[in-house]
Amino acid sequence: MRVAIDAALEAQKAGEVPIGACIVSENGDLLATGYNRTIADNDPTAHAEIVAIRDAASKVENYRLNGSTVYTTLEPCAMCAGALVTARVCRVVFGAHDVRFGGVHTHFGIGKGGELNHRIEYLAGVLAAECRELLRSFFRAKRKS
Repeated sequence: MRVAIDAALEAQKAGEVPIGACIVSENGDLLATGYNRTIADNDPTAHAEIVAIRDAASKVENYRLNGSTVYTTLEPCAMCAGALVTARVCRVVFGAHDVRFGGVHTHFGIGKGGELNHRIEYLAGVLAAECRELLRSFFRAKRKS
């Protein structure tokens, strides 16, 4: 999770919403990191998880990331949760819940039930206070400027 938090800090430095993610292979190798790049890339799909998935898939030369674990600072949205299912990620560890757009615990339960062809193990709340404070301080500063 510390790698994901470091990526979130990079997003913040770039003026993006501070959300970061990383992907670790089943043998523990760091495959990729990503952070929000929606503004820089003019791409509404360039969320931290999607950026990391694209990089990891390119590195392993496979669109399936079987056995991998994704660490992300915020609960994945519906789009990202769907991409994680499609990529066949095994496990997702996230920090803060996303009360507005969370696609896993807060709303929808994407990847948790039997409706889709792949299930993901989710672990919520890891370093949640720190992840939540990154977002709060970012938006607090935005409102002041």
